[in-house]
Amino acid sequence: MILHRRVFLQGVLASASLLAFGATASAQNSSLAFPQWVAAFRSRALARGVSEKTYDSVIGGLKPDTSVYALQRSQPEFQEQTWQYLNRRVSDWRITAGKEVAKEHAVMLGKIEREYGVDRYLVLAIWGVESAYGDPMVQQKYMRPVFPALAALAWGEPRRRAYWEKELLNALVIVERGWSNPKEMVGSWAGAMGHTQWMPEVWLNVGLDFDGDGRVSPFGSPADALASTARYLVNRGNYRRGERWGHEVKGPAARSKRAYSAWQAAGVRRASGEAFPLPKASARRWTPAPGGPSFLIGQNFDAVHSYNPSMNYTLAIVHLSDRLRGDGPFVQPFPGSERTPTLAELKELQQRLTKAGFDTGGLDGRVGNDTMRAVKAYQEKVGLDPADGYAGLKVLARLRQG
Repeated sequence: MILHRRVFLQGVLASASLLAFGATASAQNSSLAFPQWVAAFRSRALARGVSEKTYDSVIGGLKPDTSVYALQRSQPEFQEQTWQYLNRRVSDWRITAGKEVAKEHAVMLGKIEREYGVDRYLVLAIWGVESAYGDPMVQQKYMRPVFPALAALAWGEPRRRAYWEKELLNALVIVERGWSNPKEMVGSWAGAMGHTQWMPEVWLNVGLDFDGDGRVSPFGSPADALASTARYLVNRGNYRRGERWGHEVKGPAARSKRAYSAWQAAGVRRASGEAFPLPKASARRWTPAPGGPSFLIGQNFDAVHSYNPSMNYTLAIVHLSDRLRGDGPFVQPFPGSERTPTLAELKELQQRLTKAGFDTGGLDGRVGNDTMRAVKAYQEKVGLDPADGYAGLKVLARLRQG
């Protein structure tokens, strides 16, 4: 069975910026005290090829991060509609910053594209959504040491204990190989790390040393992370070289999977008015919300879906990749949607909320949990319905009214 890249990060973090850290809790279901469990687990690690020296230095004296139990149980704090989800991830900042990053890393992205056949803008979009193009602020504000978190889950989380034990062992093997060290290995509460949020299993089995520095790493230079992500899409998602993920379309709907030429014969056209570039490639119809944009999605959409099994996440990634390439927004808007706020508008919204006494956690025009909580509190105070925490134009208009 192929494990998904992340467990319990549905639609997530999409990145780390969505995690809300909770209070600590005791182990949920362990018959052993943690020191006894550490002693008992030692043989498992040695059987995986982890040396006594590595095990003792990493796990000996470790304090488990039991706050992860609350994080695992907690439900998403905000329920976003599809258009809100897309607006937050395909934001003005991500498009602008991504185009600059594309220029900065053009040589590396071109090499990855040639060697693995994966569209450079798709790889770039995953990087942008997962870690804001490697922004150190994401690491500092939202990440935590991985070993205390994985040890707590392997010791005291009953529902997926076998999985967490394997991931803890994988993380120990990474240290044993000299690819990383416990201090460097910080990530989400579930152990996802680096530029494109790898679990240890993926790091070990899909990661590659693309920059030739003698180790595989999702941190530091983005070369290993981005090339390995491309290889993941090919090996585990069956990505097809030279094929688009799909297209926004108009015309009669049907549930079948058929060639683009057959869709065209049935009266379906690209919303942009352009011709389908690969008439023989196959796709199926998908409409995320009644009355909203409709798409023909193919194998490369499914490849991204294998990276994170959320349809909204996948649509955000492929749409951001198109925007980074220079394409425009969807032709057909979602019902009840607002246009995506500009970076300047989001900065103004944060400034006005802060002045009104609602802490947004920053004034950079980038919306994370702090800004969403501030928006929700403001909506509740002034009676804006729904109080969904969405930092959009309606909230900004109300703030401007004073």
